[in-house]
Parts: sequence; C-alpha cells; structure tokens
Amino acid sequence: MTDGPMREGPLVAKLGGSLWRSPNLAGWMSALRRFPRGVTIVSGGGPFADAVRMAQPEMGFSIQAAHEMAMLGMEQYALALADLFTLTLIETPEEAARAHRRGETALWRPSRMAAAAPDIEPSWDVTSDSLSAWFARRAGAAALLLVKSVDPAAGADLVAAGVVDPRFPAYAAGLDVFLAGPEALPSAGEILGRGDVPGWRVAAAQAEPELRPSPAE
Repeated sequence: MTDGPMREGPLVAKLGGSLWRSPNLAGWMSALRRFPRGVTIVSGGGPFADAVRMAQPEMGFSIQAAHEMAMLGMEQYALALADLFTLTLIETPEEAARAHRRGETALWRPSRMAAAAPDIEPSWDVTSDSLSAWFARRAGAAALLLVKSVDPAAGADLVAAGVVDPRFPAYAAGLDVFLAGPEALPSAGEILGRGDVPGWRVAAAQAEPELRPSPAE
C-alpha cells in the first residue's frame, strides 16, 4: 500500500483481546467514538478464546469446534464491552450502517456471518485479526485499524512477531490497514475526530509487512 488520504466511508477497528485488562481500553473507546463517519468495533477473544485454546489439547475436540467456540469467545468479549461502554451489537454490515446513521458505535458479533462462510478456514492461523479484515472488506470500510497492546518496531515482520496471524495478509489484501499501540493513544482522539486514522499504515498484502508512518500523524 502507498501513503495517501483515506477514502470516504466507515472505519472498522479491531480491539486486541489482550486489552481486556489494560488501562488503555477506556481511552481507546473514547477516541474511537470521535470518528465522524461511523465506527464498527471487532473485539478479540480475550480470556474467553484463551480458554478454548487451553481446553482443546486436553479435551481433543476438532478444529472446527474450536473455531466456532473461539468466535463465541469473541461474542462473550463483545457482550462485556457493549455492557461497559454502551455499544450497539450488530451481526451484519447492514445493521452496522443503520447504527452509524443513528450516531451509534457498532460492535460486531461474528457467529452469524462468519461461522458458515466458505472463505473463512477453521484454523488457529485465522484469528480475530483476519476476521476483522474479512468483515471490513464486506462492509466497504474506508480503513481497518488494528489496536494492539504493544508497539512493534517499524519494519518488523508482523506475522513472524506474532502481532497478526499468519493468514492476515491474505484476508487484508486490498484494505487500507493501520496499526496502533499505546504510543498512538495520546493523539488518537484528535486524529480520529478529524476523520483520519492514528498509528502506522501497514502494507498488509506483502509477505513481509512493511510499516509506514501514517500521514495522519
């Protein structure tokens, strides 16, 4: 991807599962609400998906079952966030668009759309990062913002570093993707408020993703 202005449209923001007990969670929620063209949040699985990962080797259930259970873990985290921050739970891009028109921040529940989708492979190589990219493409999002609990070094191989899952570059192909960690939070509200995206622009379709400074900063 090349640097340049964002196209018009809503924003999809993936909140990393590890943010569930971070002091930055409320700050990111406040900042994201300031984006003027509508935001849909995709939550990670947090401790709920971690429980599935831990249980699978002991119980021996299939990867298909684990895939569906992990998405239910995302929904559990979403329910908690909706309760804590007064977000509107949605299941489809159409429902998200209606929430945006009402001035509400949408929060995706993935099971209805994603569980039976033939282009989503049941694998631990496909996490909520890839699912957020999959949803963003179907929603016609202007950009996808990945909010992480760490700030990876510029030029890092995001897949090798475990920042995104191995299948993310394929699912994110064609998207304008940004990555933001704790260093981006202090200015995030101002940047989002003017319709830009904080953090680093990611060349997500490359085999070794390149991080480029966002023109918004």
